[in-house]
Amino acid sequence: MSLAEVLAVLRFIRRHVPIIALTCCAALCISILYLIIAVPTFTAKAQLLVNSKLAMVDASAVSTVVESQIAIIKSESIATAVIEKLDLAQDPEFATGQFGGTISRLLGWSKPKSEASAARYALEPFERKLSAKRVGPTFLIEITFDSRDPDRAAEILNALVERYITHQMDNAGLQDTKWVKDRLNELSVQALAAQRALEDYRKDGKELADSAATIEKLAAAAESTKNTYDSFRHVVRKTEATQQQTSPVFEASLVAGAFPPLKVSWPKARIVLGISALGGLLLGVAIGVLRDLLDRGIYASGQDPRLSAQDGGIIERPVPDAARPDLQSEASAKARAVRFTGSG
Repeated sequence: MSLAEVLAVLRFIRRHVPIIALTCCAALCISILYLIIAVPTFTAKAQLLVNSKLAMVDASAVSTVVESQIAIIKSESIATAVIEKLDLAQDPEFATGQFGGTISRLLGWSKPKSEASAARYALEPFERKLSAKRVGPTFLIEITFDSRDPDRAAEILNALVERYITHQMDNAGLQDTKWVKDRLNELSVQALAAQRALEDYRKDGKELADSAATIEKLAAAAESTKNTYDSFRHVVRKTEATQQQTSPVFEASLVAGAFPPLKVSWPKARIVLGISALGGLLLGVAIGVLRDLLDRGIYASGQDPRLSAQDGGIIERPVPDAARPDLQSEASAKARAVRFTGSG
């Protein structure tokens, strides 16, 4: 930038300092008013570790797994379950869409509100406040939830994480783990009891006529219970292997639970004031440029051609001949010369 341009900018700023200062003050006042009346928002955070039991070395496969779990976390079924559990449909923060529905019901345009419809109204603000994203190229997922109440934000997020983990366990068939273990323990006890009965009978050394037949029966019972136990355990292992091959089983664990946030996430005073100050400055400059353009347009027809652009855009009106002393003295001299010639 040349020296002439710098001087032109400085002259422009000097001429329009009042306008720029006024717009900056107005913008700051508006931002302060916004900070006073705005409802603060608190953001609770939690982290989940989502891993697959299948070995995956392809980065695209890992990304697909994590993104699919993020979609499940943000799914409507998970959100609906949390809304019903915490009764969020009756919370004013999540009932923003029910006012229009009330008017429609009064006019007879819609059916009376039910618990299901109330949950549907709360679903939209719930999904808008929920966010989930992958943390770098890892299996970590960061989940956040916004609310006016910091305790409520943490409560909702913890309930959502709990519901997601339960959902994953149900899909993996882990809800039957207790029954499977109990059944295996039962069959194991029966097999051990039959084997112990056979050994105890042999140790007694009874020489009865039916001893051979009794031993044969006990041996058959012990063998039968043992085969039943082995068969059931084989079926369980085969079923688990089949499930892992047909649909990957995911393990979800909570790395960091949600705690009530201590600071407001929005509005942030520094950001709001900085944006308003910059906006006021730009608005003041724009108004100053517009005024200069309008002035040039108005006085373009009567502008003195001797003025140049180096005057910083200052427009001067031409001075009438009657107001110029040099022209008046010249006219008087010509008049006296005419009178003198006529008299001679």
